[in-house]
Amino acid sequence: MLCTGKFRLSPIAFLLICGFVSASPELAGPFDSPERLIQWHKITLTLEGPQASENGTPNPFTDYRMYVVFKHEKSGLKYRVPGYFAADGDSANSSAQNGNKWCAHLCPDKHGKWTYEISFRKGKNAAVSEKLEAGKPLAPYHGISGRFKVVPSDKSGRDFRGKGRLEYVGKTFLKFAGSGEYFIKQGTDAPENFLAYEDFDGNFKTDGRKDHLVKSWSAHAKDWDSGDPYWQDKKGTEIIGAINYLAGEGLNAFSFIPMNIKGDDRNVFPYTDYNERFRMDCSKLAQWEIVFEYADKKGMFLHFKTQETENELLLDGGDLGKQRKLYYRELIARFSHHLAINWNLGEEVNNASTSQKKSWAEYFFQNDPYHHHIVIHNMGNPHHDLMGEGSRLTGMSVQTNKPDFRNVYPRVKSYIQKAKKAGKVWAVACDEPGDAQHALRPDNDAGNSHDDARRNAIWGTFMAGGWGNEWYFGYKHAHSDLTCEDFRSRDAFWNCCRIALDFFKGENRSGRMALPVENMQCREDLVSKPNRCLYGKDNEGRNCLVVQALTEKEFAVKAPSEKLYKAGWLNSKTGEWKILSDIEKHKGGMLKFKSPWGIDGILLLYDWSRRFPQKE
Repeated sequence: MLCTGKFRLSPIAFLLICGFVSASPELAGPFDSPERLIQWHKITLTLEGPQASENGTPNPFTDYRMYVVFKHEKSGLKYRVPGYFAADGDSANSSAQNGNKWCAHLCPDKHGKWTYEISFRKGKNAAVSEKLEAGKPLAPYHGISGRFKVVPSDKSGRDFRGKGRLEYVGKTFLKFAGSGEYFIKQGTDAPENFLAYEDFDGNFKTDGRKDHLVKSWSAHAKDWDSGDPYWQDKKGTEIIGAINYLAGEGLNAFSFIPMNIKGDDRNVFPYTDYNERFRMDCSKLAQWEIVFEYADKKGMFLHFKTQETENELLLDGGDLGKQRKLYYRELIARFSHHLAINWNLGEEVNNASTSQKKSWAEYFFQNDPYHHHIVIHNMGNPHHDLMGEGSRLTGMSVQTNKPDFRNVYPRVKSYIQKAKKAGKVWAVACDEPGDAQHALRPDNDAGNSHDDARRNAIWGTFMAGGWGNEWYFGYKHAHSDLTCEDFRSRDAFWNCCRIALDFFKGENRSGRMALPVENMQCREDLVSKPNRCLYGKDNEGRNCLVVQALTEKEFAVKAPSEKLYKAGWLNSKTGEWKILSDIEKHKGGMLKFKSPWGIDGILLLYDWSRRFPQKE
């Protein structure tokens, strides 16, 4: 059961949709309204299938293979969604290891009538076979079909369930399929062991492997609100509170490594045991899902860093064998329905071959029904071998190595330009700016890191054409990448992130419309050095220029001809605006400006209010 305050929302409050008695599947809606099937909300199909156990024979994770084909009747849109063994169907609360519940999740793009048909096969290693007919059909489950109806989404604001699935659309920014808006990211990269949480089931807390790094997240207990989810006897409130805090600060992303065996932390893995590779911990994964589903509601992008450098060759020696296929399949089956995610092939991948990396990406492309964003994280290896027209990757997750963040801009710019030249546009984010030792330091030990991070990383990324950042916490400081349990340790810096988001999204009292980031690119030729310029046109053909002032002196901007430029300066540190006089009937050529805030000034030239009236 998913718990909200004093009220429990039971997953057995399902809508019965099939006439079979012996194996009747049921459908349930999201955790906060399970009785309703809603567009862009999780729908769970639960089948009473064969009795099984996490440690039983046949192995329920490898020797049974469940798929559900969901089809929207009017449009013909179809998804082939992998299913998974879910123990008793309520293992997040019961900690059950056995049962007869098998689940598949749909997040429907469209409202209206849908159909489903179940494929259920049994055979040795059927789940990790590439053959469609692997194993044998298992009666009476195989072939069960039915219909259901989905109502339109009723969500708005931050809730991703009112925006739709975040998709790669061949541009440098990702786009929500429902609202049509482009996503601009600011979130946390650290701690990488976000999921090393004491309230999750599993023996990782007492197995003698880095147990001191297990988190309580107690600093965020006060951020949990009545009505928020939990499991069992009020477990999970602290990690849910951490998400509330991040969302309340205006951030919209966090990342984690779901398998860090042999890595820096060693407390996070989907398996029943540290040394296991073929059996999953159903209750722990169900508890993860409660956290992730709540993140959708709070408008938080989920960055799945599927492995790290220490274990990139752990599964099948890096090949796409049975271990790796099962790991990927379970991630996809249990979590791919979430609306805003990316699959990161690995943090600091350095030793895998080109063919191995391509096989990982190919598996996600072929088996993720929703085709989420696929990236990889650089260290010594820049992964230029994965660029090209036929690449399954859709972007890059960039790491840098300078404490003052000065190489963020050139590195992000380089990846964007090289990918485009190779034949496929990549959406590039800088998800570990700074260096390993320092990077974004705590408020009480910030030094120059907050100013450097703001100027060189936030604005360096955006001015290079990147779609955002996730922030790493250096290991030489308190609340580090492994030890952080309090996101308030960087509370002062989150204001700078929010100011940047508001600038591009147009969410401020000026009434500005969102900038056409999807059409903008780095244009150093339009501004005198050392300043930076981002330029593009909106869908109505109006020019938009953003200039980052990196000098206190007057400088020139080569602005294309335009009927009207509204002009204004943003203080990137305080959020203060200084609106200038309109520039009318500009015939093209140089315009002179001087930042009122020196190197903290961001200049905007754009007819930003043409379609949107001034707000009070």
